[in-house]
Amino acid sequence: MQRHRPGGYKAAIRFRTAGVLLLAAHLLLVCWITLRPLDVPWVSAANLHPFAGIRADLALGTREAVRRIGKELLLLAPLGVLLPLAGGRLAVSPLGSLVRTVAAGALLSLGIELLQTGVPGQVVDIDSLFLNTLGVALAHVAVVPALRGRLRRRAEGTALPRDEQSQGRTPTISRVGIAP
Repeated sequence: MQRHRPGGYKAAIRFRTAGVLLLAAHLLLVCWITLRPLDVPWVSAANLHPFAGIRADLALGTREAVRRIGKELLLLAPLGVLLPLAGGRLAVSPLGSLVRTVAAGALLSLGIELLQTGVPGQVVDIDSLFLNTLGVALAHVAVVPALRGRLRRRAEGTALPRDEQSQGRTPTISRVGIAP
């Protein structure tokens, strides 16, 4: 029988619950920002040419380019931390976690861009998809491995002593040879 450290299971549930609640709140905020109709006098055409919008932002000057590109990088960046937190696993492959998180972020960004096609005043931009996904990846790489390592060390430090974790070797019956 496997013994869990006192409160270990409850702590995992608290992390997952917090992750799911924060994830839901963040997604509601993102939907409100990106999918609400805007009352504007004119709307530019959709940008379906990769990196054309980034080049146009860079042509506006450094300050404006940093503001616009930074806004797109930061929009979905919290997903890079919240998705693994909602998963709640400590012992997982770092590369596998990154791939799953980035794929989920890219799919959410694609879904938002597709939903924007029917919202008045919102413009579809392929560069937003790239920058949102890059923001998720950067946030994941910057925070998640260090956070998981810290939580693993903390869990190992409060684990039960070794003699209480296992009950020793299973006893075996010694074999006795048969006389001829």
